[in-house]
Amino acid sequence: MRGGMIEAFKHVVRRHWPPLTLRTILLLTFVFVAALPGVGALFLRVYENTLVRQTEAELIAQGAALAAAAGAAAGTLPGATSYAPEPPAVDLRLTRVLPDRPPPHAAGGRADTATLAWATRLRPVLRQTASTTLASIQLLDASGRILVGHDAGLSEAALPEVRSALAGRPATTLRRNDQYRQHYAFEWLSRASDLRLHHARPIVADGRIVGALLLSRSPRALFVGIYEDRGKIALGIVLIFATLVLLSGLLSRGIVRPVEALGEATRAVAAGGGSVPDPPATAAVEIQALYRDFATMADAIERRSRYLRDFAHAVSHEFKTPLAGIGGAVELLQDHPDMAPADRERFLANIAGDAARLSQLVSRLLDLARADMAIASGEAISDVALALRRTADAFDQHDFAIVLDLPDGLPPARAPVAVIEAALAGLIENSRQAGAATVHITAAVETGRIALTIADDGPGIPPGDRERVFEPFFTSRRATGGTGLGLPITRSLLESHGGDIALIGAEKGTAFRLLVPKG
Repeated sequence: MRGGMIEAFKHVVRRHWPPLTLRTILLLTFVFVAALPGVGALFLRVYENTLVRQTEAELIAQGAALAAAAGAAAGTLPGATSYAPEPPAVDLRLTRVLPDRPPPHAAGGRADTATLAWATRLRPVLRQTASTTLASIQLLDASGRILVGHDAGLSEAALPEVRSALAGRPATTLRRNDQYRQHYAFEWLSRASDLRLHHARPIVADGRIVGALLLSRSPRALFVGIYEDRGKIALGIVLIFATLVLLSGLLSRGIVRPVEALGEATRAVAAGGGSVPDPPATAAVEIQALYRDFATMADAIERRSRYLRDFAHAVSHEFKTPLAGIGGAVELLQDHPDMAPADRERFLANIAGDAARLSQLVSRLLDLARADMAIASGEAISDVALALRRTADAFDQHDFAIVLDLPDGLPPARAPVAVIEAALAGLIENSRQAGAATVHITAAVETGRIALTIADDGPGIPPGDRERVFEPFFTSRRATGGTGLGLPITRSLLESHGGDIALIGAEKGTAFRLLVPKG
């Protein structure tokens, strides 16, 4: 079921996905990455949480200083044994938010004279501090009664933070502020706008808790903090967008522009003109490799197209002659039904000969197509010496000798044995038909390949024909049935398996050099 929902979702996305350019995708990606800090600040409460914890840290520092001053005024302070920093503990995502602070309740009894005198001495200090820090500060006695601050004479002993402080443990709580009113249009985005921090801290003198301080303050609003840090934020935005422009320019020169240029060149090549240019120096390494691959592909396509054009021309020429002969002979036979038997037999023999040549051409063309489309098998390993001896035994006759000159330990070849034997058989048959009496075959091992030399003592190939022996349909034995496809088939078979064939110079007769990869 989940797989079906995913496929349905993918289908909807594919159907409605707009066409985007590479520049648009890069720009959207950069803008998204650049906006992540702002998203984190607003929606993950990172910046706002920092403001709240900063406010708590300020209350802790104020409370610690005032508690120390109040303790010194009440008696002797305990000696500090070690440094014990008190880090902020409030977290907007984890700390429970309590309701607004309830009003204080009536306190029973009255404070003693010494306590009131102590509170009187501290009142100016607390007021001066509150006027500077804008925090609400209340001085409580050991029972939770308010001695200094608003609602003096009432008790805050019911508050959990006050109970914790009177037990000797400082405490900070987050509470709603029901008196809050919105001041900014987008202030609803801030979670801390209607919150207030309350920090209660014990006052210790002469080894006992003589009272507590209750401080409260609203944290800085998110947008107030942003406004106060507007210079830094603006500088960061400018630097981020400058970096985006720089990165966009680098990627445009390294990827987008080269890809666009390559697309234009490819369309020009497909239209039959132009060529793939050299890769730009500023392009990425992968793009430069893509340029080279496209150039190689364009050259291969051009060679193949030229080969097909020449091949089609040659095929049409080769088929035109026998078809014209057959058509002429049939026309004569139809126009002269009373033709002499001898002439009729001669024309029918010409038709049969031309039809046989067409059949032979079709068969050899199929052989050439199979050779061109052959796929090399890297696992084919052949014993070259065995293939040479077997081919020599097949052609060795009393008037036609095959002489082998093979080195000891001839390694195997990485090509099918049928390919090697077919290439050797074609060359030996050509030598025999050309009138040679002896074919001399030698073998040598080169770097990564085996070189076979097939030389005969025949009349050789005229110098003017040596450059054309591998052209399809070129033959000097057309009158005896030659098709001119034997050597092209041999070359295609060898090249499809990593080999090659070439006509080499010889003092007498004809010599070919075959190369096959070593196994």
